[in-house]
Amino acid sequence: MEKKEITVALVGNPNSGKTSLFNALTGLNHKVSNFPGTTVEKKTGSFKLSPEKNAHIIDLPGTYSLYPKSADELVTYEILRNKAETNYPDLVVFIADASNLKRNLLLFTQVADLKVPIVLALNMLDVAERRGIKYDIDKLQEKLKVPVISLNARKKEGIDKLKELLLNDDLRVTAEYFSLQNVNSQLLDDLSKVTDKRNKYAALQYAINASSLISEKAKRLNEIFKHYQFDLIGFQEEEVLTRYKIIDETVKYARLKNVSQLKASITSKVDKILTHRYYGISIFLVLLLLVFQAMFSWSEYPKDWLEYGLGAFTNYVENTLPAGVLNDLVVHGILAGLTGVLVFLPQIILLFLFIAILEDVGYMARVGFIMDRIMRPFGMNGKSIVPLIGGMACAVPSIMATRSIENKKERLITILVTPLMSCSARLPVYTLLIGMMLEDSAKFGPFNVHGLVLMLMYLIGFFAAILSAWVFKLFIKQKEKTYFILELPGYKVPVFSNLLITIYEKGSAFVFGAGKIIIAVSVILWVIASTGPQANISKIENKYEALLNGNTNDSVKKELQLKMNAEKLEASYAGEFGKLIEPAIRPLGFDWKIGIALLTSLAAREVFVGTMNTIYSVNDDGDNSFSHIKTKMMAEINPRTGKPSYNTATFLSLMIFYAFAMQCMSTIAIVKKETDHIKWPIIQFLYLTALAYGSSFLVFNLFS
Repeated sequence: MEKKEITVALVGNPNSGKTSLFNALTGLNHKVSNFPGTTVEKKTGSFKLSPEKNAHIIDLPGTYSLYPKSADELVTYEILRNKAETNYPDLVVFIADASNLKRNLLLFTQVADLKVPIVLALNMLDVAERRGIKYDIDKLQEKLKVPVISLNARKKEGIDKLKELLLNDDLRVTAEYFSLQNVNSQLLDDLSKVTDKRNKYAALQYAINASSLISEKAKRLNEIFKHYQFDLIGFQEEEVLTRYKIIDETVKYARLKNVSQLKASITSKVDKILTHRYYGISIFLVLLLLVFQAMFSWSEYPKDWLEYGLGAFTNYVENTLPAGVLNDLVVHGILAGLTGVLVFLPQIILLFLFIAILEDVGYMARVGFIMDRIMRPFGMNGKSIVPLIGGMACAVPSIMATRSIENKKERLITILVTPLMSCSARLPVYTLLIGMMLEDSAKFGPFNVHGLVLMLMYLIGFFAAILSAWVFKLFIKQKEKTYFILELPGYKVPVFSNLLITIYEKGSAFVFGAGKIIIAVSVILWVIASTGPQANISKIENKYEALLNGNTNDSVKKELQLKMNAEKLEASYAGEFGKLIEPAIRPLGFDWKIGIALLTSLAAREVFVGTMNTIYSVNDDGDNSFSHIKTKMMAEINPRTGKPSYNTATFLSLMIFYAFAMQCMSTIAIVKKETDHIKWPIIQFLYLTALAYGSSFLVFNLFS
């Protein structure tokens, strides 16, 4: 019976256009999840091949060979080697960069020799032609003996032709690009028995990869190799040379000769400037400055509109729901907490947009190249900068991205310091505190001071990361050799639809991910902030009852009501809990209200703003808009000192604490999975907490 759904895997080298093709095929009909047993992100999606048949598509991490050198390359190998795997594809679409076809075909021939049905999709033909390279598709197909199509994934050209090929149930690989006739047949039989693989090449390939592991199976495989005196390294060298001999013949046969060679590539000219050892770093810093300036300037109106819309919705809910406990919970608990964070969504989306543009253009790889010289003395290399910059969006996928770092010590150091990079969850905290510390109109020459301070916070995180890396370099001992190989992709014009998909994915992940945590925390906070020991609450109510009843002046009565509410909040369970931890945080300039927010932020950093919004809206006068809450916080007086509770020293102390503290349970969990040991997240949590507390203490006392 014909299958109603087929599984298609997208395979190819890094920067070959797999993600663009994936987006073109699936649109928004996809999701990001993890491969079973790993923490590497996979993208899966689906699309209609015909009215009767669907395609389930998997975008596998880019790799150069089926002999993986890094953890992310291992994922692609693991899926393709194991036919018992639930993700095993019915068909592989191999995406090749036509401008660098010879290198791409090495992996193609390896995958084809696994005898999985395969289609070769030549992508980036426009780039190849600009470099004077053009191929005869028919000759290429004739030589490789597999279907070959041309496409432009970014412009969605050739997609219909690809879908027609995917509907063909008779696709088979008949060619053999590398013969095992010179390998001892008895060796192959023994390896097949141990590895449970009928395909002799798959069995040998698996045995070579597995032989370097520490396991009983690896021990048996090494015994077999030793028995037959099999030279593993020599075999791999012979395989690569043999494959490239076939590849050279194929490329020479299919390449057209009459294509005029263009002048020197614009890419190389631009790279001389962008990757210059001095200009390159200066340009990168200027770009960062422009990004942070834009994040404040461009988000101003959307932020105001969003706050107005959320305020209107809150008022509607308050007026619609019957007065009582449920009304208070929804309005002053849940909506107050959500409003405090969602108003910063425009800035967060802009951050995601700028990072996506820099990646799509091809600039991020250049940043890795120019930063390698800087990172190496601190125990990292140029590939570490990609996770670190990715940490500006979110530490979790960035820590997973360290799998591209081959050296284990450098990878571990990068994992341990990545949370110091200021992520999007810190952005609402920084924006709130910077907005309270500085006037909206504050300027430094042509620059918005808010943007300059925000950039400074991100730079503080970066310098703290590399200094911490240097310390870890001294203590983590490992003699594994390090090397840095990085492909610089060609520059591309960002595809608007791809940017929209990226922003949608990241934005919705932030809203729904943070939203669930904020709602849960807000409900708990509202309950403990609205209730307390009855004797204490009754005493406060009795104290103000006579004053309220004996006063006819509305403004005075309102002021008395607010004072009573403030005292009831302090006497609530939340207040009691905050007072319990206040002595520990008072040296940092924090009171019991901030203390509650610090503890709730352990779930996620952005909860700080929602917590403060919830605390200051409980038993309030009805206005729980973000601007109003901010005004209340600025006007609050510390009863111990008689001075404002929030001043420059407090703001700076709080920002430094949030810049360094490990307040993200998801990051702790992912570090445990990536390092496969509980000691590293414990070390990470302790050193970051100590760094945050000590730095915050110094800053507060320095500016007080």
